[in-house]
Amino acid sequence: MKGLTLKHFRYFAALAQHRHFGRAAEACAISQPALSLQIKELEEMLGAPLVERDRRQVRLTGLGDVLAERAGEILRAVEEVGDLARGSRDDLSGPFRLGIIPTIAPYLLPDILKRLTERFPRLDIHVRETVTPRLADEIRSGRLDAAILALPLSEPSFVEVELLSESFMFVRPLEDADKPVPDGQALQKMKLLLLEEGHCFRDQALSFCNIDAPQTRDLMDGSSLSTLVQMVGAGIGVTLIPEMAIRVETRSAPVSVARFRDPEPMRTIGMTWRKTNPLEQQLRTVSEIVREAALDLRGQQATPP
Repeated sequence: MKGLTLKHFRYFAALAQHRHFGRAAEACAISQPALSLQIKELEEMLGAPLVERDRRQVRLTGLGDVLAERAGEILRAVEEVGDLARGSRDDLSGPFRLGIIPTIAPYLLPDILKRLTERFPRLDIHVRETVTPRLADEIRSGRLDAAILALPLSEPSFVEVELLSESFMFVRPLEDADKPVPDGQALQKMKLLLLEEGHCFRDQALSFCNIDAPQTRDLMDGSSLSTLVQMVGAGIGVTLIPEMAIRVETRSAPVSVARFRDPEPMRTIGMTWRKTNPLEQQLRTVSEIVREAALDLRGQQATPP
């Protein structure tokens, strides 16, 4: 179609994702009027409306829904053309979009970035920190090259590489340090502080405690592990945190940390990407770098500060 460009697809895909002209324009690094103009041009070329506009939100028309899916496929194909060229080289360079979940990022990401930039000095790393469902969606759509998170995802179109497993630790007020460590059943009767919904770590903790989703209304939610630990230090309740977070999150809170009795609750940390990603060889190299950083962190945790 004459006049149709990749720019039109990129802008419309952003609008379909954010359902808001202002946020879509910000994501595309252009002004809102400029984005609106591009969408209007696209509609005129197609001869039909793609969106329903009102003050609160943007709704896609039937054609808009179809085009959003096709635009995503086209943009992914274009991205993979560039990845094919990058995949033919031993070195990894250019833009690299890495996702990571919030219960890993503060503790592991700085060392990962340091190692990656030393190994691949021409790499331009862009980090996206968010919860697992969003990371999976952005890998699927091609907006991320890979992500570091808790496995398994059980997504047939993804490669999953297990890197290491780590324990969940029990955190309680310092004055309770001499009390027996509860098991999952005993935790059901305690004031349990957990991350808010959407975090996989929350789901894993609930599974250990054998607490069903309808029962979670009586639990207290926090937005970060730091918030949970500080609340425990204030005597509000108890919580679970991953082992890699101990040194950072407990250094300024009056809390006691203990291991659960076997079988300990654990999670598997890994890296994932699309099976069709041409950077397969380079991504496996990146996964080994992430594994080395995680194992070094584990060694530091085992050594008293």
